[in-house]
Amino acid sequence: MGIKIAIVGASGAVGGEFMRLIEQCNFPAAEIRLFGSSRSAGKEYKVAGQLCKVEELQDNDAFRGVDIAFVSAGGDTSRKYAEVITRHGALMIDNSSAFRMAEDVPLVVPEVNPTDALVTPRNIIANPNCSTIQMVVALHALNKITPLRQVHVATYQAASGAGNLAMEELRQQVRDEAENRPLEVNKFAHQLLYNVIPHIDVFADDDYTKEELKMYHETQKILHSSIAVSATCVRVPVLRAHSEAIWVEGERAITPEEARRAFEAQEGIVVVDDPKQLRYPMPLLAADQDPVYVGRIRQDIAHPGGITFWCVADQIRKGAALNAVQIAEWLIAHGRFAK
Repeated sequence: MGIKIAIVGASGAVGGEFMRLIEQCNFPAAEIRLFGSSRSAGKEYKVAGQLCKVEELQDNDAFRGVDIAFVSAGGDTSRKYAEVITRHGALMIDNSSAFRMAEDVPLVVPEVNPTDALVTPRNIIANPNCSTIQMVVALHALNKITPLRQVHVATYQAASGAGNLAMEELRQQVRDEAENRPLEVNKFAHQLLYNVIPHIDVFADDDYTKEELKMYHETQKILHSSIAVSATCVRVPVLRAHSEAIWVEGERAITPEEARRAFEAQEGIVVVDDPKQLRYPMPLLAADQDPVYVGRIRQDIAHPGGITFWCVADQIRKGAALNAVQIAEWLIAHGRFAK
């Protein structure tokens, strides 16, 4: 018997990716239901051969019989409707930040800490922040060599991280610039075209942004480690796929050769590292792809024994929808939904 699934936030960027992945991954979905806001209700999508109409998300019993709900509708919606979604036993895999740091909600990246997904007292599993996901897949590989002590990371995050409207704003700025029209700025603090903006999410009292603090706290929870992470998160004029420059120090020195072997052995990573042939990961090539790409692997000349590398992954896929689908696939393979 197949799995009955729901996609909440079906009309958004991540919701659309969920629908594509369900078909591409041959997910064992016997029934697919879509939910969204009143604005989206009534829209129809064909998903894995099923014609599905978006239902308005309400406080009712619509999730009775649903096994897995993939939720990507924002933190406020997740908090408001979590009890509605889970009250009849559905497992909610949530893409928002609403429950990530809750002690009774596991925060899971399947290549790193899949067994955490087995304990779900609230029937909720949290998907980490997109920038955290790709980083911890790479850090996990190095953490097998020696426990990691500290990480410095600068992110170069695509417009996709702010959703469909943000991607369209960047496209529109390109068109307007070409036609010598004034550029409109709505989704970001400043014009993104021809610019980089060192500001993602709101600033905290210590002048780190919430996005940067997510990388600090979430990494510790996923790796079950006190590893210190200092991040600077930057928005760049790229449509899809986030890039990260990462500096790592472990309890003992790590050589580039060790790091390369660890990355090559790590599930979910593809190494692209041949600088002499100008081969390294780039968002243009990572867009619409599943892996985390790693390259520019080298010794950190400022900290002997440290390693620095470059990491790229598609934010909408591995940074959001794919990670959630992989969590569900892992649980299915380990008997969570055996009928």
